[in-house]
Amino acid sequence: MKKIVAVYFSATGTTEKIVKTIALQLSEDLCLPMEVCDFTLPAARKNPLVFEEESILVFGTPVYAGRVPNLMAKYLVTMRAEKCAAVAVSVYGNRDFDDALVETCDILHHAGAVVVAAAAFIGEHSFSKTLAVGRPDAADIAKAVDFAKKTSEKFKNNVLSEPEPDGVPFPYRQHFQPVNADGEPFDMRKVKPATSADCLSCGLCAEICPMGAIDSFDFSLVNGVCIKCGACVKKCPTHAKSFTDVNYLYHLRDIEDKNRSRKEPKMFL
Repeated sequence: MKKIVAVYFSATGTTEKIVKTIALQLSEDLCLPMEVCDFTLPAARKNPLVFEEESILVFGTPVYAGRVPNLMAKYLVTMRAEKCAAVAVSVYGNRDFDDALVETCDILHHAGAVVVAAAAFIGEHSFSKTLAVGRPDAADIAKAVDFAKKTSEKFKNNVLSEPEPDGVPFPYRQHFQPVNADGEPFDMRKVKPATSADCLSCGLCAEICPMGAIDSFDFSLVNGVCIKCGACVKKCPTHAKSFTDVNYLYHLRDIEDKNRSRKEPKMFL
C-alpha cells in the first residue's frame, strides 16, 4: 500500500475527528504518508472522488435517520477506488447507526475497494446540545486508536478478510421516521433554521453549509435543501440560528429522552 487517505463528510466536525484519529494511527503504524479528502462542502463535490490504486481509505460519514446522508449517497455512487483497501466508519448521535455502516461498506465495494474493517462511533447529535454532548470524547478517541492498531495488524499480517457489521443488507430498512406529539410521522425535509436578531451578518453560516443552501446575501434565507446537519446552528458565533418548528422540537425532546444512556463504539474486524 502507498498511502493513507482520510475521507469524510463532516458538517460539525465529529466524523472528521474520528476518521483523522484512525488515519493518523494507521499512518504511524504502517509507516505510510497520510492525505485528507474532505468532501463536506459543495466545492469539493464538483467532480467524483477518484483515489489512487493501493491507497488505504479511512472513509466516514455521519448517520442521518439511520443511514448514510441521502444526498451524499447519491454523490458517492460516482466514487472510484479500484485496488484500494478501506476502513468504513459511521458516526451517530447516540440513538443507533441502524444500516448506515452496512450501506457505507456497500458504497466502498461499489467503488472498487476491499473493506477490511468497519466501526460505528458516537458523536454529539446534530440536533441536540445535550445528546452525546462533547463526543467523541477522550474515551472514544482511545477506542479509535485501539481500533486503528488492530486494523494495522490485519495489514501487517496480510489478512484482508472483510468485516460483517451490524445492520440489514440492501435494500436496507426505511429511514428512521420522526413523529410529532400525536404520534404521527411528519416530513422533516421541509424544516429549515430560523435566524434571530442576534445575527451579525458575518456570513459564516453560508460558508459552512454543506448544501450551499443559505443565501449569500440574506443569511436568514434558506433557498436550497436543508439536511439538518446542525452546522449553522452549532457554529454560529452569536447563536442566532435555531430550529423553531413545533414538530421538530417535539422530535428533539423525544430522542433526547429516549437515548440518554451512553452508547459505546462498535468495531468489526
